[in-house]
Amino acid sequence: MVRSIRGAITVEHNDKEEILRATELMLKEIIDKNAVVCEDMVHMIFTVTNDLDTAFPAVAARNMGITNVPLMCMNEIPVKGALQMCIRVMITVNSDKQLSDIRHIYLREAVKLRPDLAE
Repeated sequence: MVRSIRGAITVEHNDKEEILRATELMLKEIIDKNAVVCEDMVHMIFTVTNDLDTAFPAVAARNMGITNVPLMCMNEIPVKGALQMCIRVMITVNSDKQLSDIRHIYLREAVKLRPDLAE
């Protein structure tokens, strides 16, 4: 089966290193909590809000050694009043897990996006 795992995290500044550190933290949490291995990854889609433009979040994945997985970065739709300074990811994986066993990760202010899924 193919499953997707969602994650999001916020940063305080539009700073390259902060964006990369936050993205790495989010990815490590997703990978650890879902026992994901690179060989099972189909692809990752990253989005950032329009106020983040100093780094591609995918660089953090590459820096972590995720080198054979297709990655893509895009901008979120700029909806008025939406959460700002936010990095989101959707990782699609081959998995035998049931949907109810997938652990989506929302960190920092991104908890507001899905409080029902936040830990």
